[in-house]
Amino acid sequence: MSQKNLLIKGTLILTLTGFITKIIGFLYRIFLSQVIGAQGMGIYQLIFPIHTLCFALAVGGIQTAISRFVAARAAVKDEQGARDIFLVATGLSTGISLLSSFFLFHYAGWFAVHILLEERCESLLKLMAVSVPMGTFHSCVSGYYFARKKTSVPAAAQLLEQCARVTSSYILFLAWTEKGISPSPVLAVFGMLGGELVSMLFSAILISWDFKKAQYRLKNLTSPAKNLKDVIRLSFPLTCNRIFVNVLHSIESILIPGHLRLYGLDNASALSIYGILTGMALPLILFPSAVTNAVSAVLLPSVAEDQAVGNHKSIQKSIFVSVKYCLLLGFLSTGFFYISGDFLGIVLFKNEFAGTFIKTLSFICPCLYLTSTLSGILNGLGEVNQNFLLNLLGLGIRLGFVLLVIPRYGIVGYLWGMVASELAVSLLNLYFLRKWIFLD
Repeated sequence: MSQKNLLIKGTLILTLTGFITKIIGFLYRIFLSQVIGAQGMGIYQLIFPIHTLCFALAVGGIQTAISRFVAARAAVKDEQGARDIFLVATGLSTGISLLSSFFLFHYAGWFAVHILLEERCESLLKLMAVSVPMGTFHSCVSGYYFARKKTSVPAAAQLLEQCARVTSSYILFLAWTEKGISPSPVLAVFGMLGGELVSMLFSAILISWDFKKAQYRLKNLTSPAKNLKDVIRLSFPLTCNRIFVNVLHSIESILIPGHLRLYGLDNASALSIYGILTGMALPLILFPSAVTNAVSAVLLPSVAEDQAVGNHKSIQKSIFVSVKYCLLLGFLSTGFFYISGDFLGIVLFKNEFAGTFIKTLSFICPCLYLTSTLSGILNGLGEVNQNFLLNLLGLGIRLGFVLLVIPRYGIVGYLWGMVASELAVSLLNLYFLRKWIFLD
């Protein structure tokens, strides 16, 4: 099958799976918002900066290294080397995840009180810590199969994870209801744990079968020290960048409820507003990104292969096609969400604020979807420092609005900051790719 057909097939598989997963996830969020309430959603959303930070430390840069190196070695028919690099990188990633998981579980109370400023997050962080190594392994396997252009495997794992997440939460909800226990945010984190467990087991079965089919023997592992050095050389700066960016993102998430209190809201109202924004409105805006996320995941190894064999015209074409269709999707989404925002907020979430947030956030759609795809291309080209600078700039703009605008204008000030941030980042993405856009 040609490179173009593989790219289209992979994108279609991931897009279809992404849409199904997002539909399930969207219905799941409606369920959660009605069961644990807006304040419960706010508490649940508070743990995600810590969750993202753990993944950035354990697998953020290593998954990219797996996709890039496996794709590059497969392109030159080095099958042994492709599997060697996967084993070395996954071993490193899993070891880091186990250490971070142990540390987070042991100090969950401290993180809840001193970092998140919400002691009710302690039990959530402990459950989340158990899921980190599972998600890490699943992510490494997905990176391997993305590089192999076998997108059906990570797609199936993603779908299984979402189904298991919903099923686990619902079973716990039924058990609590039968015993008269009031639902809490623990319900959602328990679902996260169930989802990661199922996806990890599925990924382990598939990768074991792949290695067995290729008659791979661990004793034939060649140059582990060199492979480890190559993985660290690419992943270390990317991991450091992602950790730094996620620390800033964590600060942003923690500051939002606090600065809403400076605006004049009490603690319960601040958490409720935060929960409506991050747990209801923003996931709806991100719904069409199933397409752009799929394109980004497929483009990373594809661009790495094109660069390895010197096919620069193919890279240029990938950029042009990405810009064209991401902007088209973005502008259509902006029109839809702006026109129907109030209706969607009331019908789906029974909340007027959700409708207001959806309408304002609709303006970030073109830039948001474009940035996702162009970031995948930059990573495929190994331009990790540019991605870091762009993420840093975007967070810096949003933090400025959190610190200076929210205390005066409330959460609307943060929404303005998101619009300004996404516009700046998308324009600079195009600037950093200019040498590939304007090839001689």
